[in-house]
Amino acid sequence: MDLAIAGGGPVGLGTAIFAARAGLRSIVLERRRHWPIDKACGEGIMPRGVALLRDLGVEARGRPFHGVRFLSNGIAAEGRFPGEPGFGVRRTALVEALRERARAAGVELASGCAVRDWCERGSGGVRIETTAGPVSASWLIGADGLHSAVRRRSGLERRSRGVRRYGIRRHFRVEPWSSLVEVHWAEGAEAYVTPVAPDEVGIAFLWRGDGRRFDELLALFPALRERLRGAEPTSAVLGAGPFSQRARSCHRGRVALVGDATGALDPLTGEGITVGLLSARSLVDTLARGASLHAYERRHRRLLSVPRALTRLMLVAAAHPQLRHRFVAIVARHPALFDRLIALDAGETTTRRGRLGGRLESRPTRSEP
Repeated sequence: MDLAIAGGGPVGLGTAIFAARAGLRSIVLERRRHWPIDKACGEGIMPRGVALLRDLGVEARGRPFHGVRFLSNGIAAEGRFPGEPGFGVRRTALVEALRERARAAGVELASGCAVRDWCERGSGGVRIETTAGPVSASWLIGADGLHSAVRRRSGLERRSRGVRRYGIRRHFRVEPWSSLVEVHWAEGAEAYVTPVAPDEVGIAFLWRGDGRRFDELLALFPALRERLRGAEPTSAVLGAGPFSQRARSCHRGRVALVGDATGALDPLTGEGITVGLLSARSLVDTLARGASLHAYERRHRRLLSVPRALTRLMLVAAAHPQLRHRFVAIVARHPALFDRLIALDAGETTTRRGRLGGRLESRPTRSEP
């Protein structure tokens, strides 16, 4: 076996599909027994991620979205993608579509198979002890997410210095009222609304995790609460965090990390799955060519440079209400500026109004719908 991939989420399965396309044999080791695997996340995939899934031959039921709307103190600002839309999709539907594609590509899928320990055999690969028995492979790939056991046990864990933030998510049976992902801002929290089906939206809150429940956080957003009045919940409440995890490196010996296992970003820019799939493609390309994993490390850092910069900007906005409101008011008056930020986050070099260097346009600020 060429790759033993710890983690059967979107990035682990994506890594396995990329590997199969490169002629590498892989096995996905998932500690939980039953697919599809759910997780608390915003469930909005940015256009680059949609293109990657399409290239992999993965199709999942969901709903397209065409940009992002910020809402703060009655002011609304919109930024739209310059080209193809993003896609809102239930995490379970995405994992199931990736799993079916991986199976069709010849990937071995092992559920109820948690990684316990491993020992390296130099150039001979690595022997992995799992709860279902031993597995031998040339490489162990840690794709086991935010709190990666592979990262921790390989000595690649690095103490995080970021703000401890948490997320909580639930779905509701209601027709999406916008073709955009909405970000509602309130004191100490943000609410993310993602259309995931013709009759369903996902609501995710990000905040510092002070013990408040979903309904208590929803009460911070009266307009959003009114939108959901009488709507049937279609999923249980799930939580995640703390975010802002870090790794010393993306690799050590015969172990390589991918996706959130490399060090998770705060999810407020919505780039988690996209960056994870891009890093999976880069890692598989490096291994298939027999290149040094230092090359993968360098490419991974470049890949994260823009998302990390935008994340820092958004975290500053989240922590300073007056600054945030001024920012939203500015991009509401200058939509081309917001388009530039959205285009950067989407990995594009142009906006719907022309090249990134084009002149800013102005329009009146609009009240929250």
